[in-house]
Amino acid sequence: MKKVYMDNGATAFPKAPGVGEAMANYINNVGCNVSRGAYDSAFAAERIVLEAREMICELFNFDKTENVIFTKNITESLNIIIKGLLKSGDHVIVSSMEHNAVMRPIVGLSKSGAEFTRVQCSETGEIDPKDVKDAIKANTKAIVMMHASNVCGTVLDLEAVGNIAVENDLFFIVDAAQTAGVLDVDMKKLNADAITFTGHKSLLGPPGMGGFVISDRLNENVSPFIEGGTGSLSESEEQPSYMPDKFESGTQNIVGIYGLHAALSYLKKTGIEGIKEHEMEITQAFIDGVKGIEGAKLIGKKDASGRTAVVSIDFPENDNAEIGFALQKEYNISTRVGLHCAPSAHKTLGTFPQGTVRFSFGYATTMEEIEYAVQAIKNVLSELE
Repeated sequence: MKKVYMDNGATAFPKAPGVGEAMANYINNVGCNVSRGAYDSAFAAERIVLEAREMICELFNFDKTENVIFTKNITESLNIIIKGLLKSGDHVIVSSMEHNAVMRPIVGLSKSGAEFTRVQCSETGEIDPKDVKDAIKANTKAIVMMHASNVCGTVLDLEAVGNIAVENDLFFIVDAAQTAGVLDVDMKKLNADAITFTGHKSLLGPPGMGGFVISDRLNENVSPFIEGGTGSLSESEEQPSYMPDKFESGTQNIVGIYGLHAALSYLKKTGIEGIKEHEMEITQAFIDGVKGIEGAKLIGKKDASGRTAVVSIDFPENDNAEIGFALQKEYNISTRVGLHCAPSAHKTLGTFPQGTVRFSFGYATTMEEIEYAVQAIKNVLSELE
């Protein structure tokens, strides 16, 4: 039975063509560190790293390659910025849709004197920018917000939120885990001070790769989270203050950067607009197919507008875990069941504590697979009657 992969919200599969080959090339033919050696293979590796930074800049409409920082994932990126910025007495604004990659570091900091306000979103996951403005206090320092929900796919109006941040001289930090590589994530349009990203979802790169781009004004206010060897300023025992060395201590995941470089090259050649159009077409088809199924409740928006290709379904008369297990066992369909590391989002959407069965599609998902999944849902529900 053919594998039908519908868990692209967790990680994309398959990866972009050429990713595996690029990583194998590094392991088999390059194999060296960067920013350390003065020999040909080191120079070749450094060129790939630089080109990857340049493509990230192009993707996010950013113009300082040295302010592109590579990390192991977006969770690390968010922790670096949040914990490096917020101090006791500072106030930060988040939405009620946030992932634990945002909430856990902020809740942790709240135990030592930082404050946060959670702006309530609608039952479809949408935010009212006025509510964000109303949440601003005298000690508000930043707004940290996801671009799109990993639970229901709703895209938040971050352009309006970014304007509010500018008007009130606040730092604006964007979690683009679900949108980088499939939607237009423009640092200038969003008025963002930082865009955090993961390399293994819609950027179609390997696991173990993430990063962030950061404005100079935010960089000046963020202390490094990890310090150590950088291959630069080696005569000093103090961490360099210049970029990217300030945030890139130790040996980087160079094989991962090779893979990300190949993925970014593929996206640049293919164009993300075509991928978006395909994903929205199959998402609408899936929603249309599920709407008429008794016992299957669509969560969030009921069409393909203002969203990503992430669709959550609750099965109120059944155990969602049982549905997900049956889809895998009987039809070889891979989904994600539960709370998706976003309990506040599920409370907002009315699906806490049971969670949902999440279907998330990608560039390689076909219309035939969509039709197969819809029929499989019907069959599973019929079998459980």
